[in-house]
Amino acid sequence: MKIRIACCLTLLLASSGFARAGEPKKLEPKSDAKPIAVKFDLLKTQHMVVNVKINGKGPYRLIFDTGAPITLINNKVANEAGVIPKDFKKPLFSFFGSMGQFKIKNMQVGDMQVENLSTMVMDHPTVEAISKALGPIEGIVGMSFFGKYRMTLDYKDKVMTFVPVNYDPPDMMQSMMKMLLSRNKERSIIAPGGLLGIQVEKAADDEEAGVAVKAVMEGSPAAKAGLRAGDRLLTLDSRWTDSIADTFHAASRMEPGRVAHAEVRRDGKDVKLKITVASGL
Repeated sequence: MKIRIACCLTLLLASSGFARAGEPKKLEPKSDAKPIAVKFDLLKTQHMVVNVKINGKGPYRLIFDTGAPITLINNKVANEAGVIPKDFKKPLFSFFGSMGQFKIKNMQVGDMQVENLSTMVMDHPTVEAISKALGPIEGIVGMSFFGKYRMTLDYKDKVMTFVPVNYDPPDMMQSMMKMLLSRNKERSIIAPGGLLGIQVEKAADDEEAGVAVKAVMEGSPAAKAGLRAGDRLLTLDSRWTDSIADTFHAASRMEPGRVAHAEVRRDGKDVKLKITVASGL
């Protein structure tokens, strides 16, 4: 089975000066700080994986991503661990099952525990792709967790060592949303702003080129361009879409307002379509 997996799982990337103005120049260890060692596994993709308990449930396998500004778990874990409140009303429509941002009462990695941790809940397409290829992966441990520690890595023995520091990482998701809504042109940000309006899927044993279009949202740019559920999406703007991760990566590069060229296979014939990308913000 051929599968292409992007190495970076970061959800949003901001300019290098973002969110650093309030950071201390030097992060001092707490007076009673003691090093904490945590074992990790290394996947074929070179991602680090740790076992995590959430609200006493688990363990769950999460990717430890030093490039991720936030922590993320999938819907299954969020429901099992009681992260989503019982009275929460699901959105009528969301990308990749995104429920939004919630608080984890207690998250444990090895002997480390963090209380009241912000997390995003969604079925991230790259995490799903890695999980199907290399075993169950339930989310990402990001800066909102490890930002509270000074960290060293020993790749030979596959051990992370953490020392608690006097620092609370900012809520990166709220900061980024404020920045997006501020319309401040002096700041540059790279974010998934383009909207196509499709949902794709690919089974683990599916070796056919492209991905299957599971659904096309009514009135979306894809629907207006003639894309249909059941089509086989082969390329987006000359980029191969042989996996969900490929498709997500290709779509993330599309800017609102421009025309994207898509190639699909329908009833055994290749069809070319033009999609005018809408704004996703």
